[in-house]
Amino acid sequence: MNIETKHEGDENDERAGGYGTGGADAPVRFDTKIAVLLRDDLETWQRLNVTAFLVSGLGTALPEVVGEPYQDADGTRYLPMFRQPVLVFEGGKEAVTAAHERAVRRGLPTAVFTSDLFATGHDRANRAAVAAVGKDRLDLVGIAVHGPRNAVDKVLKGARMHG
Repeated sequence: MNIETKHEGDENDERAGGYGTGGADAPVRFDTKIAVLLRDDLETWQRLNVTAFLVSGLGTALPEVVGEPYQDADGTRYLPMFRQPVLVFEGGKEAVTAAHERAVRRGLPTAVFTSDLFATGHDRANRAAVAAVGKDRLDLVGIAVHGPRNAVDKVLKGARMHG
């Protein structure tokens, strides 16, 4: 899958399917990037759970990154999804901490998931666990960030694509 970036909301989004798979397979370019950075010492189930929670924050806070609802040929309707790919990266604890600091410093929309959240059972407890710790002492296991492509690339410096 060739994923590039272009202007969000451009009518080419719809014709090209948002992922460069339509219209003669021309790559679709987005000016922004959605990225998740996970700590590389997480179990598989934790990586999936953290990713799902993190991107849910971006979708609700940034409605412009969400496309239109889907519908199959039989008329069954489905929920909308992001207009652009979500790129998933990994790195050590230091890389996640540094990326968080850079994202906050740049004022980019950021979602956080701390190790404490694995022991909580609901949203109110999750928010209380994060609120109990200063930003420089959060035990981050993952972050999600959205912003201009170059800014997100700088935030993720030192991280590698998840593989």
